[in-house]
Amino acid sequence: MLRGRWRTAGSALARVILVWAVSTLTMLLLAAVLPDFHLQPAPGGAGGDSITRIGLTAAWGAGAFGLLSALVWPVVVRALLLVPALVLGLLVFFLNGSLLLLALYLIPNGRGEAAPETAVVVAAVMSAVASATSTALAVRDDGAYRRRLYRLADRKRRRQGRGGAPGAGESAPGLVFLQLDGVGYEVLRRAAGAGLMPTVAGWLDRSHRVTSWRTDWSSQTGASQLGILHGSTFDVPAFRWYEKDTGEVVVCNRPSSAAALERRASARTGERGLLALDGASRGNLFSGGADQLALVLSVSARRGPGNRSRAGYFAYFSDPANAVRTFLSFGAEVAREIGQSVRARLRGAVPRVSRGGLYPVIRAFATVVERDVVVAAVIGDVLAGRAAVYADLVAYDEVAHHSGPHGHDTDQVLARLDRSLALIARVAEHAPRDYRVVLLSDHGQSPGETFLGAYGLTLKDLVRAGCGLPVPRRAGRTHSGAEARAAVLTALHRPVEEGELARPARGPEPVVLASGNLGLVSFPAVPGRATRERIERDHPALLRTLAEHPGVGFLLVDGQVLGPGGAVARLSVPGEAEELLAAFGPGAAEAVRRTDSFPHVADIMVNSAYDPATGAVHAFEEQIGSHGGLGGEQGHPFLMWPTVLTEPEEDLVGAESVHALLRRWLREAEDGPQVPVADRAQLADRLPVEDRRSEGVRSGTLPSAQVAGQDEKH
Repeated sequence: MLRGRWRTAGSALARVILVWAVSTLTMLLLAAVLPDFHLQPAPGGAGGDSITRIGLTAAWGAGAFGLLSALVWPVVVRALLLVPALVLGLLVFFLNGSLLLLALYLIPNGRGEAAPETAVVVAAVMSAVASATSTALAVRDDGAYRRRLYRLADRKRRRQGRGGAPGAGESAPGLVFLQLDGVGYEVLRRAAGAGLMPTVAGWLDRSHRVTSWRTDWSSQTGASQLGILHGSTFDVPAFRWYEKDTGEVVVCNRPSSAAALERRASARTGERGLLALDGASRGNLFSGGADQLALVLSVSARRGPGNRSRAGYFAYFSDPANAVRTFLSFGAEVAREIGQSVRARLRGAVPRVSRGGLYPVIRAFATVVERDVVVAAVIGDVLAGRAAVYADLVAYDEVAHHSGPHGHDTDQVLARLDRSLALIARVAEHAPRDYRVVLLSDHGQSPGETFLGAYGLTLKDLVRAGCGLPVPRRAGRTHSGAEARAAVLTALHRPVEEGELARPARGPEPVVLASGNLGLVSFPAVPGRATRERIERDHPALLRTLAEHPGVGFLLVDGQVLGPGGAVARLSVPGEAEELLAAFGPGAAEAVRRTDSFPHVADIMVNSAYDPATGAVHAFEEQIGSHGGLGGEQGHPFLMWPTVLTEPEEDLVGAESVHALLRRWLREAEDGPQVPVADRAQLADRLPVEDRRSEGVRSGTLPSAQVAGQDEKH
């Protein structure tokens, strides 16, 4: 045993010396090529130095810089917890440069000096080289690498005051749920078959199976992820909708709205969420009841020490090498997007939407910064041995909105996501417990020219024309509500609001909102849900104008589905809606029927036209790859699971059925995590009075029928 410890200590010392040597050579090389970086006495000093003297000076400087980085850097980052995350990422370079200047100052006889701007460059290069060297050496020594990972995991458990997951032994397998946002079933199968995703292809060949599942009418992250993590999609009719009782527009990627939706779902189900026991939620809209949170939108609106949603940024950037690597990739991604956009414009690609302004930065944030931080957080969770981890990788969804769901741009994103999956899988091999990796998506994406591009007007313009209201001569663009924009604003401590849309005036004009190819029209002046008779009395031409437009597939109005040519189907009459909506695929009528029962369904729900031959829809937002309504691949995400888990017993319809299956898989591990039912009185006490009333909570209890239903589930 003593011999083994000496061998381990000797190996660690050898790695430190090698990293020091590489850092010294890097400093010498930089001093040779950068005019404002010197490792000799200042001009006017005692003449030239020998190569040996310069080498010793470089070794001193490299050692001092490495020691300062190890001791001072974590303290500096912790002191900057209130700085916006993206600002912290930029400050990393300047702070790292300051540490280098301090290290040069510590060299005897003033032998080191650098201009401040040069110090930033030198520090960035040295941090990256040292990190790469250390990682390469550790990986080559597999035993040392495994021991290092075990030590990290054990240290995290001791710091958190636990020896392991409650109710779970070390041998109980954990589950990692990785959501590839917006990747449809067919897209995944094609990417695996074409070699774009070799990790996924290898899993499918050896250890996993995959199936598609069907979303609700609202085929978007807000509804699907709320259902997957919290077991309820009730009263989520779209990505954004107007609530007459409060006079506010609910937007799924607004932190305050996400928090309210999470509370409502918990009150309805009586559960804390899928991740309530020793779980971690990373990069999601909702927490899933997890205690370990990073980049979770529903808690990002909190102020003070209770907000841990940004913790992942600071944990990641606490290593300056991470910041260097990520921001170099960030710059490359911005350049890549600009190049791809210019090429698309030069070759006259259609359909096409504007990709200027801040979009290249938003795309780079989603495909680089958020991906790197989320992957790093998942790796930390695996090393800490957490029982359940759920993480959302939004890269594909963001790019597909603007480049389309199929093509070279999205293929590149899928290939990079596959490399992230491979990295997580390699780390999981060294975790303190076995892990089963489940891949899934929340929705797919359907291609197609935008409604504005195809017809020269927005849905809002069409509604105003049908109401006899003035229509602007020049059609304005409809704001696109992709999740990455909200993540960027949250990282900058900026509120995620939408101007006058956050609280529209209660006047006679309709409120028109867009969620992909699903549109919502509400009349604030009409109390409750407007009947068809009331709409036709107030606006005689509106319903006919909408239903007969070639870009509209069908309307939902007061329990009736209206189609072109005067077609009407009553949802209460079996078979009528099924016949009218047959082109939109199996289950379309049932999805519409369920949405019709929601308390906050819009007065008029508008689904765009859909071409079954091409799979194309018309987004009411500026997106050529869209989701949110019915039609095509957007409603067919995938679920991919290890074969050691039991298969789904039936077709998966709706996110709530996916939630039930994931809960079953969590329970399958012997002595593994059991998703608890939270105390219903405590859940009710967390809700404002109006939410208790809307969800049927009375005096801290749920209706007896609902309680019985939950007891059966458990």
